[in-house]
Amino acid sequence: MTEHEGVSDGVAENTRTIEASVVTDFSDRMSYGGYLDLPTLLSAQRPISRPEHHDELLFIIQHQTTELWLKLVLHELETARDLLRADELGQALKCIARVKHIQKTLTEQWSVLATLTPAEYAQFRGVLGNASGFQSYQYRAVEFVLGNKNAKMLQVFEADASATTLLRHALESPSLYDEFLRLLARAGYPIPASVLERDVTLAWTFTPELVPVFAQIYGDTAAHWSAYETCEELVDLEDNFQLWRFRHLKTVERIIGSKPGTGGSSGAPFLRRALELTFFPELYAVRTEIPG
Repeated sequence: MTEHEGVSDGVAENTRTIEASVVTDFSDRMSYGGYLDLPTLLSAQRPISRPEHHDELLFIIQHQTTELWLKLVLHELETARDLLRADELGQALKCIARVKHIQKTLTEQWSVLATLTPAEYAQFRGVLGNASGFQSYQYRAVEFVLGNKNAKMLQVFEADASATTLLRHALESPSLYDEFLRLLARAGYPIPASVLERDVTLAWTFTPELVPVFAQIYGDTAAHWSAYETCEELVDLEDNFQLWRFRHLKTVERIIGSKPGTGGSSGAPFLRRALELTFFPELYAVRTEIPG
């Protein structure tokens, strides 16, 4: 039978022939499952509702995959920060570009959890106890690396030594924004000494003295292209982060309405206040200063 009669080379009766060169014996070779440690990964989803509720698996996988993506986001942001410290701006921007794609994936992922109806979630919400996304130490570490630091958050993780170590390191290290501003200073931009010498364990707050610096950059983008491009990449990061926060809020409202969170927060009102937090306020303020 020819290809035009419904069968192409290597496919008969809707079955593809395995090529002779394809490796099938993994008794002493690295396999896909072995490389990814799939037995460990796929055994980590353990619903605890009894009888086991169908939708609990969705809830677990949603949050586990989020944590995996956050691990990569943290990896990329920390590398970008180190590259900025070494004046390797182009490579740092590559890491930031990857983070932006991950952020889009994380935001879209909320649509999967949003298929969980209030009645379905109510069937197993009680088994969560006080477990809450508020307790995600990787999420807090990402916030810290971006400059939104809060030392009081560490008390949530006192029972987890490794989480506390990770967060304390992020708290005590310069943020991505700190390193960008230091890079600008080394490049000759008039960054105030008070900024360069600030206590990096504190949350970044709006610094009006920086707005004229960014106005200079935005006023002649061709002359300051590298700095300008980095500013816009940082704005993209913050925009994406806020979209993620907003989608989180709306998903929570859709599923539990105004009920308190399992971790003891007020729920949706608490998440709504997070939308008021900022990472790079001067990069937004400078837009008011641009003529036209």
